[in-house]
Amino acid sequence: MRRYCRLAAGAVAACALAGGCGMAALWLGQQAALAQSQDSFTPMPLDSGFGPMNLSDPAIPPEQIIQKFAAKETEFQDALNHYTYRRTARVDTLGDDNKVTGEWYEVDDVIFDPSGARVEKVVDAPPSTLEQGGIMMSPSDLQDIEHGYPFVLTTADLPKYNIKYVGRQKVDELECYVFDVAPKAIEKHQRYLNGRIWVDATDLQIVVTDGRMVPDDTKRGQEDLHPPFMTWRQQVDGHYWFPVYTKGEGWLHFTGGYGYMAQDVHIRDVVKYSDYKRFGSSAKVFYGDQEITNPDQPKDQQQTTPPKK
Repeated sequence: MRRYCRLAAGAVAACALAGGCGMAALWLGQQAALAQSQDSFTPMPLDSGFGPMNLSDPAIPPEQIIQKFAAKETEFQDALNHYTYRRTARVDTLGDDNKVTGEWYEVDDVIFDPSGARVEKVVDAPPSTLEQGGIMMSPSDLQDIEHGYPFVLTTADLPKYNIKYVGRQKVDELECYVFDVAPKAIEKHQRYLNGRIWVDATDLQIVVTDGRMVPDDTKRGQEDLHPPFMTWRQQVDGHYWFPVYTKGEGWLHFTGGYGYMAQDVHIRDVVKYSDYKRFGSSAKVFYGDQEITNPDQPKDQQQTTPPKK
């Protein structure tokens, strides 16, 4: 999120009273120094569905678990490329009473055009009112909604991350391996997860992701900050775990300076993924070496339960 591009009213008034912007710049610089002691975000707590952490070593080396679940995630990514779905995204700014002060809302259908190319069709996108809450959407926000929140860690992605085994933990009724994930390096125009993933111990697929997408741009006057988020997956076709719900919420702390006052913005993101359907009868989806002949027929299996909306 970027700060809404508007000169702070207090800075304008200070400039007028001082006959220039010298005094205003000094005052804003002092406010910026105070704000710099704050973090750029406040993390989300885990809900009651997460059990106690078992810190004992797993039965097989963590490196083997990582390689196996990355291979399953690669299969899932390939399968997902054969599915259409609807994504409903809402970004709100909240006032002191937790009431919405500004909103960005968009509904997109991820579909295939007549040539078979994957495209996103905007279904509904009313004018944004986020500026009333003091911020505006940035390209990295859209990138996070499209690709970051439904995080997939494939075999090809493994070299980009430091992955550390944390332990075993139940998420609802699922036994999961837990890993901390952080980028090894930051490349320009690339977004990375810095957080934690829960991997189903049986299916070896990610079922919950908790963290935030990085990097933030913290340069004063052009800050681009992002809230923490959590994404839940559920089994949609009886084989793969698909993203179904993302929630992000926290305070973004914008520093002062360059004509801006320090500002804390309470933000909430909610993204829902629905209507998963396999595209075309000629598309083939595989689970390991076995082709799925009827992926739309669900199986009775346990699943994670997103919190109440």
